[in-house]
Amino acid sequence: MLHLRIVSPSERTEQVLAVLREQRGTAHLCLFPQAALDPSGDVIELDVAREAADDVLDAIAADELAQVGAVQLTDGGTVLSERAEKAEWAAPGDPSDAVVWDDLIARTGEEARLSGTFVAFLALACLLAAVGVITDSEVTVVGAMVVGPEFGPLAAVVVGIARRRWELVRQALLALGVGFPVAMVITVGATLLGEALGLISPGSLADNDQVAFVYQVGWASLVVSLLAGAAGMLSLTSAKSAVLVGVFISVTTVPAAGYAAVAATLGAWDRFLASTAQLAVNLTGIVLAASLVLLVRSSRRRAGDGAVPIA
Repeated sequence: MLHLRIVSPSERTEQVLAVLREQRGTAHLCLFPQAALDPSGDVIELDVAREAADDVLDAIAADELAQVGAVQLTDGGTVLSERAEKAEWAAPGDPSDAVVWDDLIARTGEEARLSGTFVAFLALACLLAAVGVITDSEVTVVGAMVVGPEFGPLAAVVVGIARRRWELVRQALLALGVGFPVAMVITVGATLLGEALGLISPGSLADNDQVAFVYQVGWASLVVSLLAGAAGMLSLTSAKSAVLVGVFISVTTVPAAGYAAVAATLGAWDRFLASTAQLAVNLTGIVLAASLVLLVRSSRRRAGDGAVPIA
């Protein structure tokens, strides 16, 4: 179950409590009058079945409460309670199928911010890809896939469009639009340094059959990116984060960017164009498939919506 903590202005507390008592999938409702000091108000806590969380947040008008108080949703861990079991049985649907939109927006928003850490991870991933390309090491290229943080902003773009959170979309596009060019420029600089030191030559890309999949774009590239995008969004919306590692290893976004940077530096323009096309196909496929998954899940939620909102 999830644990919901609300800081409510005293004048709204009774209304919030009345709505919470009407919601399915809730248990252990607690009230701590005047427990909050800044902002002042009452503290309300309860456990919520994951599949009921979105309806509960909608019903209490969480966005409005957040402006005058606070709404915090966290993983409740193991809850040993007969009341909790009854609440989970009463909640519509299955926990693994539930989408908690506010939580999804918050998590993708955190992953989509342009920061030094994001750029550093993306640059390191591109550099790893460049090393893998030059040494014809498939294992190193796979390592670059795992290190790359690009799925977070891509997911944020999809979520932002689906929920009309345009600031989230802008933030994610900024991270991608700045992160990839900076990472590729750093990779170009590293390639030039390697060439100056005699570690790399224009013929370094001539015999790299093991990593040819990075620039060989075709129907398989689109299919893999579509499947990976769908799996990634399913992972995010069902809180099965372990699946994301498989998603990272499936797509060749970062390796394609790293290959393009190396190819452009060494004058291999045919490989540059091919790897750039691979990057575009992967980005497009991920966004399209993730959007379709969200569309389907949004439709299912609207069909089964049972919230009782605050008047």
